[in-house]
Amino acid sequence: MVLNFLKDYLKHRFTSKSRHGTHSPFVYRLTDEVIYDFNVKTAYKSVELQRKKLLHDDSIVHVTDLGAGSHLNKNRSKKVSQIAKNALKSPALAQLIYRLAADTHPKSVIELGTCLGITTAYLSKACPEAEVITIEGCPETAKVAYQNFKDLELENTELQVGNFDVLLPGIIEQQEQLDFVYVDGNHRKDATLNYFNWCLPKVHEGSLLIFDDIYWSKGMKEAWEEIKAHPEVTVTIDLFWIGLVYFRKGQAKEHFKIKF
Repeated sequence: MVLNFLKDYLKHRFTSKSRHGTHSPFVYRLTDEVIYDFNVKTAYKSVELQRKKLLHDDSIVHVTDLGAGSHLNKNRSKKVSQIAKNALKSPALAQLIYRLAADTHPKSVIELGTCLGITTAYLSKACPEAEVITIEGCPETAKVAYQNFKDLELENTELQVGNFDVLLPGIIEQQEQLDFVYVDGNHRKDATLNYFNWCLPKVHEGSLLIFDDIYWSKGMKEAWEEIKAHPEVTVTIDLFWIGLVYFRKGQAKEHFKIKF
């Protein structure tokens, strides 16, 4: 599995483009002003200090994994520091998600897969006026995330604990529309496609759906291809680590691979 992942990564590096190979004005602007905006933001500092604390936290949590699990560590009992090292999004990727959220200007944000809450914190700080709802399947991991939210004084974030399949339909039903959805959990083909299809009735022209680990497995790659082919999807951007899905009416259907 690791070898296939490496092959996919190398192929992506050779076939993807920078902003200068992008002819869509929308994607060029997004790449130039958002994806490749590497200026340090004020919000980054406090979240990264919290990450540093987690990387030195040797307390033990008992992990309940309702999804496809980890390629790196299958043990049920893990140190918080292990989870922080192996499962958290890198600063570069978490900060990209911050910029994408800020650029979307959502009224509501839904995240599947809180983990320790670092990416959630970035989403909260990117959209201080939005309601951020995050779902975590593991109760003990969620406790750590909740404490991080308290430490960072996040006031617009609601953490729900349980199975995505049970909680997500009700959350979607309560939303007037879906502005920003980040799917980072249960890396299985059928589950990923279910989440995508459940979201479809509430998406609009300004919606952004982000799917994490689109090269995680054969099933995830198949799910990504099915999402790209859906008739309501007009623009996708494959950044290897994540896939961006847009529903811009009146725009020709195009798929982009961008280096990141």
